[in-house]
Formats: sequence, structure tokens, C-alpha cells
Amino acid sequence: MILQNYYAHETAVIDPGAIIGEGSKIWHFCHIMSGAVIGADCNLGQNVFVANEVVLGNNVKVQNNVSIYAGVVCEADVFLGPSMVFTNVYNPRSAVNRKGEYLRTVVRQGATIGANATIVCGVEIGAFAFIGAGALVRKDVPPYALIVGNPGRHIGWMSEHGERLYFDTQGFATCPGSGEQYQLQDGNVEKTS
Repeated sequence: MILQNYYAHETAVIDPGAIIGEGSKIWHFCHIMSGAVIGADCNLGQNVFVANEVVLGNNVKVQNNVSIYAGVVCEADVFLGPSMVFTNVYNPRSAVNRKGEYLRTVVRQGATIGANATIVCGVEIGAFAFIGAGALVRKDVPPYALIVGNPGRHIGWMSEHGERLYFDTQGFATCPGSGEQYQLQDGNVEKTS
């Protein structure tokens, strides 16, 4: 007898072969396909679909009405807002089978994707990047970047705490929420303390 070390609502469908980590919660009307890997302490809201070949790291939060298609990898501590959208084929046609053309999309550790944002397949969203609600992301996003609009444009930087960073003339900023220090150099942000 295998003991289940996660919670799944009675309406959730979890196909044999799906791997779900300890302490994760799968809520109403979710469908997890075989071959999906979900880390520990994840939370999947109502009506979430997770395809085979999807990997979710530990502590990923998936809000209601999100479909995560084959080819998507989300590292630890990623937040996927309500009704945000991933794609996995760049040029879909109903009459053309493109299952062999799925593109890999990677969301790095700690990144946030806001409600109703759309992530076009084949991009990498950098660690702790912040994609605003309704944004359309068509190209790679650097770590800590703040992206808004359609098409998505880079308007600033965010801390790991989720606060806007404002850099001084020397390229240093302090997160107002955590007090952590950041440096902007050559278009890249790094946390220094």
C-alpha cells in the first residue's frame, strides 16, 4: 500500500505515473497527467491542468485556471497568477500535428507571473523576474526584471522580496521591504547582501 503524502481534492484527477511531492495541495477540478513532476509544498488552485513532461519545483504556487503544457519547467518558489497562459507551439494549426515541435519554456527560481499574462513558448524568465498582470512575454527576461504591457517591455527591476528597486547613480539599491542590497551593472542586477 502506498501512502499519499500530499492532499488532493476528491474532484482532482491524478493520472498514474504523476509524481507529487510531500505537502503539496491539489484543489478542485485539477488534472495532473502521468509524467508530470510536482515538487514538495506546491499549491495548485482550482481548475489547473498540468501536462506530462512538466516539472514544477518546490513551493510553486499555481493560482486558479492555469494550464501548464508539456515543455514548461518552473523552478522553486515560482508564482503563477490566476488565468495566466503558457503556450508550447509557436505556430499552431489544428490540421497540422506539431507535437514533436513543443518548445521548452523555463521559469527560474522565485519568478512571478501576474494574472492573465501570456508567456509565448521558447523563452526563459530569469530568477526573481516579475511579469505584470496582462503582459505578453515573447522574449527572454533577465533576472529581477519588471515586465509590463503588450508586447511586454522592461520598465524596471524588482527585489527578491517583490518590491520595486530604484538604483542610485552608483548603481546601488536597497529593497524597502527586506533591506537587502542590490547592484545594477552592465544591465544586470545582482543581490549583494
